[in-house]
Amino acid sequence: MARDHTPRAKWPIFRSLAGFRPSDLPGDLIAGLTLAAIAIPEQMATARLGGFSPQIGFFAFMAGSLGFAMFGANRFLSCGADSTITPIFAGGLALMATAGTPEYQSLAMALALMVGAIMVAGSLFKLGWIANLLSTPVTVGFLAGISVHILVSQLPGVLGLASPDGPTLYKLGVLAGEIDKTNPYTLVIGLGVLALVAGSEKISARIPGALIGLVAATIAVIAWHLESKGVKVVGTVPGTLPTPSLPVVAPERWVKLSSLAILIAVVVMVQTAATTRSFLSDPDKPADVDRDFLGAGAGSLLAGLFGAFPVNASPPRTGIVSETGGRTQLGGLVAAGIVLALLAFGATLLQHVPDAALGGVLLFVALRIIRVKQIVAIFHQSFYEFLLVVATAAAIIVLPIEQGVAVGIALSLLHGIWTTTRGRVVEFVHVPGTTIWWPSGPHTSGEPKPGIAVVGLQAPLSFLNAEGFHGAVLKAIGASTPKPRLLVIEASGMIEIDFTAAQCLHDLFRECREDSVTVAVARLESSRAQDAFERFNLYEVLPRDHVFHSVDEAVRALGGQA
Repeated sequence: MARDHTPRAKWPIFRSLAGFRPSDLPGDLIAGLTLAAIAIPEQMATARLGGFSPQIGFFAFMAGSLGFAMFGANRFLSCGADSTITPIFAGGLALMATAGTPEYQSLAMALALMVGAIMVAGSLFKLGWIANLLSTPVTVGFLAGISVHILVSQLPGVLGLASPDGPTLYKLGVLAGEIDKTNPYTLVIGLGVLALVAGSEKISARIPGALIGLVAATIAVIAWHLESKGVKVVGTVPGTLPTPSLPVVAPERWVKLSSLAILIAVVVMVQTAATTRSFLSDPDKPADVDRDFLGAGAGSLLAGLFGAFPVNASPPRTGIVSETGGRTQLGGLVAAGIVLALLAFGATLLQHVPDAALGGVLLFVALRIIRVKQIVAIFHQSFYEFLLVVATAAAIIVLPIEQGVAVGIALSLLHGIWTTTRGRVVEFVHVPGTTIWWPSGPHTSGEPKPGIAVVGLQAPLSFLNAEGFHGAVLKAIGASTPKPRLLVIEASGMIEIDFTAAQCLHDLFRECREDSVTVAVARLESSRAQDAFERFNLYEVLPRDHVFHSVDEAVRALGGQA
């Protein structure tokens, strides 16, 4: 039975706790414990992926969990350091400062504050539609490219080799040339953790395979003195707790960060929307995407204040909370509390964690985000969109990663524009024995009527396709034998008409009138299209009584003129 969420509208903060009941506590505690077991190794690994010390990943997780619990709407969503956005902003920050330096961290804090501010603005201005900027093929290609970046960045640690500088493909070539220098101990640790995490996931997502792998690898390092055999470890993890502070960044640096901040914010919006729609708080109600933007934005703002980097919604961790019985954001707060306790009292436990083990965790993350089944389905069902997958992945792999992501977004928008411009004029035929006019085609049993042409555009009419529509309609009239005396435009697909399109319609109506062809419009259903007819004065060239509710009505009223 659906839970009653009515009181939540009265809660400005901690909305997901408004419906909390004592019976929810066991589920939230179990979810929090499981989430912490999954998040601890993942957040450490993601921090290292971005060029930060492990505790910065913990800061990000605590900030993301608290910020989202305070202002988000979804009861399950887990927010924190994320391997999808980390390679993107790490690549951008590396162009401005050396990873691991105080300047690098200050820039990351500033970036987090900017991303958080953009997310909050996106929530206030209800910009949830931005989440639709990336089409599925572009998203799949984007994740495949990110996966390659993660794999290449972690191979040196797993192989026990020095990490080369340069573009991704260059790094891969250098590593291939030094493969014979692989440290067998780091290789066994990295692949062992990868196998353990993958096996645990296959059995049950609730099994904290990453944590078990890290513990086992750490014990092996200590027991067999593997540090003396070339196995690198995390080292001393400061037991410092996050304290609020503002980054010291020159004004011109803020300006340089703006484009990267917008890029990261768009990716966070897309992933947050996808996550919250996949794990609905209430199956009977739509996701409150705009409110969840506010929660994710608050998480990044807190992360920036506490010395960390931008945070993002995590689909896998959110799934863990949902599957383990979490009922409110209390589960995320419990996990954040456990991480805080680890920092305060158990940071020394982390110093012997081998880098290769963290690499093994990230290798699993990288392999998991490649959507092989979707790639295969797109290849078989839409080859042109498969090329979008390949192009997006190639751009992210070959170009600097933040430029590659920008190219991916541009490709998605161009794909949308191209799809709209492909909206072609279709001719309608009459289905015998009915009042139905249907688009002609090999599976349509219909017939045209002499002297009557019925055409339609199954797309919004805009500057992108208006000229093509105008020309195609005139061509259809000219190709008909005998020449039609009545033209009916079936307008159910024209949900939008812009200025350029209105001018083309104005010219079309006038040209048809001069050619002694009567024009009617049927099924002008969209309120925006109806408003366009009024605003653009189309009724000056098309009488109002020539607009009908159906094609059949138009034919019966004006067909005698044919």
